Amino acid sequence: MANVHLTGVEKTFRPDEIIVSKTDTTGRIIYANEVFLRMAGFTEAEILGKPHSIIRHPEMPRCVFKLLWDTINTGAEIFAYVVNRSKNGDHYWVLAHVTPTFDAAGKIVSFHSNRRTPRPEAVAKAAALYAELRAIENGHSDRKAGLQASFSAMLSKLEGLGVPYDEFVFAL
Repeated sequence: MANVHLTGVEKTFRPDEIIVSKTDTTGRIIYANEVFLRMAGFTEAEILGKPHSIIRHPEMPRCVFKLLWDTINTGAEIFAYVVNRSKNGDHYWVLAHVTPTFDAAGKIVSFHSNRRTPRPEAVAKAAALYAELRAIENGHSDRKAGLQASFSAMLSKLEGLGVPYDEFVFAL
């Protein structure tokens, strides 16, 4: 998907629809509902077993995904605004809720994500923040240093607002 041309076309889904996917603990897709398949533009055969990052849009700052993975790997849930990329290069925004799934012994065995239609005013605010974070990431020749710098900037912004990430997301 890295070579997919971005069309600039935004796809939408109905407010009563929910995009659902499930991944193993390494982020490989083990389930995708019909809405996911339609929005992403893949068939089930094309998507199962692939990394969830196959739909990652280049305008999504990597630091948000670092926070997401850091959070869910502790057993906590997270909400985040995410812009995804369809197979054909279109894009679509979601309000994602990602949760770990536990076995009977309390071990994380997979991750489950529900995505709903986001509010346009929240998308505008998220997009502005994400542009700032991407600029920080892209301002470093070393990708790892760029990720750390943007992650630190995001945490500083949250600390300055006095809210955890989830509260920030809900306030958008």
